[in-house]
Amino acid sequence: MGNSKSSALSKEILEELQMNTKFTQEELCTWYQSFLKECPSGRISKKQFESIYSKFFPDADPKAYAHHVFRSFDANNDGTLDFKEYMIALHMTSSGKANQKLEWAFSLYDVDGNGTINKTEVLEIIMAIFKMINAEDQKHLPEDENTPEKRTNKIWVYFGKKDDGKSHFA
Repeated sequence: MGNSKSSALSKEILEELQMNTKFTQEELCTWYQSFLKECPSGRISKKQFESIYSKFFPDADPKAYAHHVFRSFDANNDGTLDFKEYMIALHMTSSGKANQKLEWAFSLYDVDGNGTINKTEVLEIIMAIFKMINAEDQKHLPEDENTPEKRTNKIWVYFGKKDDGKSHFA
């Protein structure tokens, strides 16, 4: 997708990122140099991404959740994130429009990528989230959502779905 080994950001990628994110040319160039320092190949592997994620959650196990976040950001499904994918993901999750955030959240929960979300997929993501909550904090969750199964059921009921129902994104 992007210039994976060049120390300069291509004009095309730069222009596309400026049009599709809130970042200025100067900010993008600074981010790019920092990105190359951390990832000299110009790509972040899933393992590197999981390692970065684990630094934010030192007392938990974020690997499963990081896997799903990575999958949702890997737009071309090549198993790596290039600079363009990384910056679009950063923009979308930090300052993107509500519909962009909603589309990203849907792609996160649509584990199999078929355009629908079923209860099993919701449970898979909720279980990954629970692994990032330490046991002591889990004890303080409300009774109706203190396990992944209870939380999934609560979400499913909230959206008015039956056990065999699916959520579609329009």
